[in-house]
Amino acid sequence: MTQTDTRPSVDPRLLERPVLPTEWLHPAGREPSGDWARLPFGSSRMLPSAAYTSPLVFRWEQRHVFAAGWTCVGREDELRVGPDEPSGRPLTQRVVAVGDVSVVLTWPGDEVVALANTCRHRAHELLAEDDSATRQSLVCPYHAWSYDLAGRLRQAPGYHGMAGFEPADHGLVRLPVQRWHGWLFVHAASPLSDPVVADFDTYVGGLDEIVSPYAPEDLELGARHTYEVAANWKVITENYHECYHCPLIHPELCQVSPPESGHNHDLAGAWVGGCMDLRDGMETMSVTGRSDGRPLAGVSRTTVEYLGLWPNLLISAHPDYVMTHRMVPLTADRTWVECSWYVPRIGDGQSVDPSYAVEFWDITNRQDWKACESVQRGLSSPHASPGPFGPGEDAVHAFVQLVARCYQGQPVTRDHAGSAPTTAGAPSPGRLR
Repeated sequence: MTQTDTRPSVDPRLLERPVLPTEWLHPAGREPSGDWARLPFGSSRMLPSAAYTSPLVFRWEQRHVFAAGWTCVGREDELRVGPDEPSGRPLTQRVVAVGDVSVVLTWPGDEVVALANTCRHRAHELLAEDDSATRQSLVCPYHAWSYDLAGRLRQAPGYHGMAGFEPADHGLVRLPVQRWHGWLFVHAASPLSDPVVADFDTYVGGLDEIVSPYAPEDLELGARHTYEVAANWKVITENYHECYHCPLIHPELCQVSPPESGHNHDLAGAWVGGCMDLRDGMETMSVTGRSDGRPLAGVSRTTVEYLGLWPNLLISAHPDYVMTHRMVPLTADRTWVECSWYVPRIGDGQSVDPSYAVEFWDITNRQDWKACESVQRGLSSPHASPGPFGPGEDAVHAFVQLVARCYQGQPVTRDHAGSAPTTAGAPSPGRLR
């Protein structure tokens, strides 16, 4: 999975601005400007089509949405497994891309550290894209400056005894990183001590009380599919947050879960989500409605949670498994999606076979991707214009408001329930994965 950099000619100072230039959203002056997505639910409209198709908007989002937000980079236990490490030793360093910023994750002992993948001498990358290692030091391949796993400079050949040179002044830039229920989140645009970085607990907010009972950190990976979808990441997210489309394209889903069921949550944090009900007699989301797994202790047996943590992690928590979609935008019209199923650990060399869940969701995913790709093609038409939200799309409205706030340089985190302009919380005719 390689991110593609589409670079139209543009003043780089515009890309550095934390406010998206309005003219990028309305390049031909065809669509209304102003607070197009900030109006209350019922009178607001979708984002302008350029938000989904413009390479300039894509580049701006790479820096100001993904690098400057708490982006999920994967499960920590999986990130520490080296694809080419025959010894089986856990990795001590690994490169990940966070928006348009290359980051080295390191593990000095039990700690996890995020470092800018930029040598403090001549800015050479310390590790190549997708590289990893089990070494106890980071060595720049250009001039052999070496750092410990915490980022402190240990050797700079030829600089020993040089007047005015202090190794402590040339450590790698440390970046904010957080663990949450087994996943790692990195804020790559700002150094560790920068006050602009949102407090992670505040960022997650009330989502934690919904996810915690499922204890995803104690579950094991049962299966994984990856997809490359020819659609903008926001199209995929908007599709996830509504079930208005379910009766037309998801017959299997409607057999086990009423598309009009459920409600949205109204809690603090930078996320959107709600739940849907299982039909009477159904045990989980599968083709038959039956579960071949084991129930998770302490969670609802009759509902499924559909939760989207800004900007790129979708968590679908079921009575017997947790499914996630982790998105990595590749271009304005292409997104890599990693779909993972996490199941209870049994022990004694046994494991839950998640094929009943994988079968159902692979069918549903592909139905969604087909719809999303059609939407993306439609958004590229010169006749596309922002449409109104349907009565069951209040969660989509809440997500679009997060996007609009980010575009306008405003915080996406709600300090308390109801503090952001959203109608989430009232019963809604459903949402979707």
